[in-house]
Amino acid sequence: ADEALDRTLARWREVLAAAGGAGAPMPEPSAAPLRMIAASDAGGSTVRMVPIDEVLYFEAADKYLRVLTADHEYLIRTPLKQLLPQLDAQTFWQVHRAVVVRASAIEAVHRDEAGKLALDLRGRPERIPVSRLYAHLFRAM
Repeated sequence: ADEALDRTLARWREVLAAAGGAGAPMPEPSAAPLRMIAASDAGGSTVRMVPIDEVLYFEAADKYLRVLTADHEYLIRTPLKQLLPQLDAQTFWQVHRAVVVRASAIEAVHRDEAGKLALDLRGRPERIPVSRLYAHLFRAM
């Protein structure tokens, strides 16, 4: 058994050496923004390829990230923190620690009596809260 383990370790060392060594830096992720998302439908039985151009917003919920389009809701297991660098920052704005919206989908910004902001998105009925940390994005110009 030790001989087999030694052979396996030797083979892995060769693979690592061919790949630039164990200490080699990981290649930089592609600068191209994400184009498609593989997401489960609400029942979880089907994986759909959702074009990023259809996504209106992302919302963190428990272990999942909700992916919302005008007509559907999908789920992915990728944390928001991990997804953010793959999104075009000009297209998607973080408005809350758990929410990222498509900027072009913002139809209206509302301020309540307490001064808190909330967004209406084209194609979605719910109102999206904006945290104080991101309120500067919506100051009147």
